[in-house]
Amino acid sequence: MKLKIMSSPILVLAISSLVVFAILFTKPSLEPRQIAPFVPTIRVIESSPSQVRLIVNTQGTIQPRTETILVPEVSGNIVWISDNLVAGGFFQEGDVLLQIDDRDYIDTVNRASANVNRAEAENEFSTFELERLEKLVERQLVSLSELERGVRASRISEASLEDAILSLERAERDLERTKITAPFRGLVKSKQIDLGQFITRGAPIANIYSDDYVEVSLPIADQQLAYLNLPLTQRGELLESEAPNVKIFSNYAGKDYEWLGKLVRTEAEIDLRSRMVRSIARIYNNSSKSNQYLAPPIGLFVQAEIEGLLVDNITTIPRSALRGENIILIVDEENNLHQRSINILRIYGDEVFISGGLTQGELICISPIQNFIEGMKVETVLVNNDGSS
Repeated sequence: MKLKIMSSPILVLAISSLVVFAILFTKPSLEPRQIAPFVPTIRVIESSPSQVRLIVNTQGTIQPRTETILVPEVSGNIVWISDNLVAGGFFQEGDVLLQIDDRDYIDTVNRASANVNRAEAENEFSTFELERLEKLVERQLVSLSELERGVRASRISEASLEDAILSLERAERDLERTKITAPFRGLVKSKQIDLGQFITRGAPIANIYSDDYVEVSLPIADQQLAYLNLPLTQRGELLESEAPNVKIFSNYAGKDYEWLGKLVRTEAEIDLRSRMVRSIARIYNNSSKSNQYLAPPIGLFVQAEIEGLLVDNITTIPRSALRGENIILIVDEENNLHQRSINILRIYGDEVFISGGLTQGELICISPIQNFIEGMKVETVLVNNDGSS
């Protein structure tokens, strides 16, 4: 009985060992396998060099071409004011804007006319007297001194007549000046006088400005001047064939407006503080057409796009495709990804203009790559330059 109890653990141990050996010798063998590498899918665009028009963006405020202070050349009481002589009033060239009391000036003209008549009579008499003295001298009936006095009197009468005529002309001009007329077509900015007020010569009446065309001063950085090809030593206005087109646009009263103009000249100096060159764009006012052809109002803040040079063989890519300052990723024919250095002409907004380093048809990666390895395999999805498939 004691032998039976002791043999039971040995039997259990033997059976367990047999089971373990059976499991070890009957397990399946594991063969090593090579894991296929992960190939990322990226979006690419095709390099397509083309002709590109460079654009320079700037901004400014609309200013009148001509702005002047209207002043009287004579003094007097204001007896009449045009309905158009108000802030914002419109007038044509030659319109009478204001009338000064002209009664005193009419009297001055009449007196000057009477003086001319008197001077003419005296001149006629002195001329006749001189002729008579010359004949008497020939007959030796009067002395030469009498003749000399006659010549002197004739010259004095001629001078008096000329002075009287000039006084009459000035009096007539002063009479005309009692009617103050518009020197050009335009608008009234402000008015400083009113009916019944006494004004003196040279006192300001109103501020007016012309509306045939307006101008806007557009600051341009010196780096951007290279895109416009404007000569630094330009004097006067640009030739019509050389003047770049300018697109002016603004949002006013909740509406978008757009005008077309010309860059006509640059100012003669570089701004000392901003180191910018100010260019002048001109927008003409064609009021014979619909309101869309009217020039922008004075004082309006506007944005401007100036047409620059036309450059050949330029590849345009999105700015997101740029890695660092001048590096992009190129996919070769075997779908391997490589770095490429390029020549950048300009970065404008979300676009990069490439002038060198690419050929026609090369695939450019525009997807973000977090872990780039030179020569890595990729799958490509060709999209348009705007990002659409």
